[in-house]
Amino acid sequence: MQQLIPNRLARRLLIHHQALSDPPHRAQTLPELQAVIERLGYVQVDSIAIVERAHHQILFARNKTYKQAQLHRLIERERTLFEHWTHDASVIPVSFFPYWKHRFIREKERLALRPMHFGSDFAHSADAILERIRREGPVMARDFEARDKPSTGWWDWHPSKAALEYLWRTGELQISRRECFQKVYDLTERVIPVAHREQTVDHDTFVDWACTAALARLGFGTRGQIAAFFQLLKPAEVEEWVAANRSRLEEVRIESADGSKPRTAFAFPATLVELDAVPEPPTRVRVLSPFDPLLRDRGRAERIFDFHYRIEVFVPEAQRKYGYYVFPVLRGDTIVGRIDMKADRPNDVMSVRRFWPEKRVRVSAALVTGLEAEIERLRRFTGVSRTDYAAEWLTSPA
Repeated sequence: MQQLIPNRLARRLLIHHQALSDPPHRAQTLPELQAVIERLGYVQVDSIAIVERAHHQILFARNKTYKQAQLHRLIERERTLFEHWTHDASVIPVSFFPYWKHRFIREKERLALRPMHFGSDFAHSADAILERIRREGPVMARDFEARDKPSTGWWDWHPSKAALEYLWRTGELQISRRECFQKVYDLTERVIPVAHREQTVDHDTFVDWACTAALARLGFGTRGQIAAFFQLLKPAEVEEWVAANRSRLEEVRIESADGSKPRTAFAFPATLVELDAVPEPPTRVRVLSPFDPLLRDRGRAERIFDFHYRIEVFVPEAQRKYGYYVFPVLRGDTIVGRIDMKADRPNDVMSVRRFWPEKRVRVSAALVTGLEAEIERLRRFTGVSRTDYAAEWLTSPA
């Protein structure tokens, strides 16, 4: 008989697996930060810095002592992390690199079927770029723009930019660092430590690792959620893995927040054992990045937290319900609302425009005090000097 996981426990389990139940105030060392990223599996990278770039805000939400320079050091000096694709560009533990070799091969096969994405000069550009990097060292796309500006048709990139991205996606180049968020590309052998670069795993080991690592971090998940976590596997590979590993898996039913029919998922027995000991998350208020891993699967977040969330960046302004870039707000094990705020760096101010509480959330004095404390933490984190609240920043439930 399938075990039913009550919604409250499901919420706390997800929060715990996403490292949001840990004490958020203790000073964090580099090895501890590395451990958090390995526990998450990856941290999505994004260029938008309405408050702070997503990767930094994700890590700050888990420990308020986090500093942006710590992540840069792990990537650029310690080389314990590398940047590549999951569902999007992400920072990934370098110990995962042997498994990403399978992604490189698959990406090369996939892109070979669409050569016109790179333009007629692509092959020549790729060979020339590799030779130049071997001879002269790391490069950026802008190093080539003056000499080959014409578009390729692939995201309207010039030929050398397309070649750089192809070489990165297929594993011949890596991102050595970023300058003003622009990628700096170098040979893989100069970026990935030899122990991880030379290690190889066979196909079955790769599939087993990808499924096991995904489900361990999800806590519970369907076949589709397991496949989507790293986006390394084909659905058929996950199906075969589940069929071959039924003795290692438990089928569970997950109670939805809205009382709808529980959804069946898989979990490891060890996850069910820990249910009774899942810690209660801290009661502090936290403003989450829209790309926080807790919310990465929007449908799952809606079922578990009864929180419907979409980024409205690409929605015409007149059609937006909330705003251009609105942040979810977590308090304890409940998503209590969303907030429109911006670090206005030219004017040195954190501008708070509006907070929308979720239905059934009472805007108590304690909630407002906690939210203001979090806004102050973020103000210091982003480096602006003061906070400006709009006259009617607190609103009635949506």
